[in-house]
Amino acid sequence: MTRRQLLALTCGWASAGALGRAQHLAPADRQSAHRLQSPSELAGAADITLRIGSLSLELKPGRVVKTLAYNGQVPGPLLRVRQGRPLVVDVWNDTKDLDIVHWHGLHIPSDVDGVYEQGTPGVLPNGGRRRYHFTPDPGGTRWYHSHATAGRDLKKSTYTGQFGMMVVETGDEPGAYDLEVPILLHEWEPRFTTSGPTDVTFRYQSINGKMLGGGEPVRVRHGQRALFRIVNASATLHHRLALPGHRFQVVALDGNAVATPASVAVLELSPGERIDAVVEMANPGVWIFGETRTVQREAGLGIVIEYAGQPGPPRWLPPPVETWSYLPFAGSGPVAEPDGRLTLAFRATGDGHHWTINGQSHPRIDPIVVRANRRYRWLLDNQSADPHPVHLHRHTFELVKYAGQRVSGLWKDVVVVPAWSQVEIDVPTTQPGLSLFHCHQQFHMDMGFMTMMRYE
Repeated sequence: MTRRQLLALTCGWASAGALGRAQHLAPADRQSAHRLQSPSELAGAADITLRIGSLSLELKPGRVVKTLAYNGQVPGPLLRVRQGRPLVVDVWNDTKDLDIVHWHGLHIPSDVDGVYEQGTPGVLPNGGRRRYHFTPDPGGTRWYHSHATAGRDLKKSTYTGQFGMMVVETGDEPGAYDLEVPILLHEWEPRFTTSGPTDVTFRYQSINGKMLGGGEPVRVRHGQRALFRIVNASATLHHRLALPGHRFQVVALDGNAVATPASVAVLELSPGERIDAVVEMANPGVWIFGETRTVQREAGLGIVIEYAGQPGPPRWLPPPVETWSYLPFAGSGPVAEPDGRLTLAFRATGDGHHWTINGQSHPRIDPIVVRANRRYRWLLDNQSADPHPVHLHRHTFELVKYAGQRVSGLWKDVVVVPAWSQVEIDVPTTQPGLSLFHCHQQFHMDMGFMTMMRYE
């Protein structure tokens, strides 16, 4: 990553972002979303300013898409903040719709997390402004994105360019490295499949807002250790990534240091997931880092890695055949016995267009009720043919059983529950307030796959 590229990602530190779900708000939520802030609440300068607006994004020369973005750029500005240091964030909304920003992976109060159903006030349209106060925690690779309901409108929410990376610095980052490479995956021009509105396909794909060959390469030197911070900012797609001739030492998942750093040839991320991986730059050449699947890579999901002094066109070589799993990164030690247990079963309805949790769909669904300062074991039972990347807001949970194996020490905020499989997680209830639980596949969430966790 050149200095110019890094500056391009970070230049918006003091300047657009947000989202919307107004049409589905209860009356109390609507009142909260539209409440105006007083002059005293808006006094003084903000630490971060995001501005939501329209953008014509050039994915590569001659290939332009129209979207919504933060601060006139895709991805939005790379935000570097300090763990435990309070922030003041201003969000301006230059669009015609109510909007809101979700701070994914942070343990922050419900009223600033960025979800209407939790009581976070939105940003009024047509030049509206909303100020949020929160203290970032925990440290690691986090991100921010639209949390609007899109439904069948594929020009809203995570289908747009409203996403960006936030790095919460602690001074004790996992892994030693010489170079940092932010990587954000996304797709463009979504459309429903011809068989009906049950799945979404995309015409173009990108890394850091550019199709393969459309932007500057990541420039490296032989002998460097590069930390790749990777966010899957896709609305619906799972991705497999490789860098020919190199391996990834995975040091963190979803921003949290793993129990056992391990080396792999291929990385896999579902929507909402993050991976931090260190790569030894020990194979000089000009390479393509990108999707292992040819169709997606040729649709644009790739970026060139160029060693200093190495001429020639970028090369792609198929990676070794390797099965991805969370297991190599987990520990095997015992975990504490939970204070309570519950089962959440995921199914599609008969028409295949809606999703249920324990037979109910949002908004007509019972909340998950917990008590503070307990440890609850959730059995996530996927009774469908689709994998589901499920996300719990405002909390981090420990993976305790995966692929039939007991594990420990692996903390996440998104976990993929494979098709026809079960996963167990332990949820420490240390963040009182409303917390949304949902599938991070946008269309699944919009079609009922979400509920609320509520503290007694």
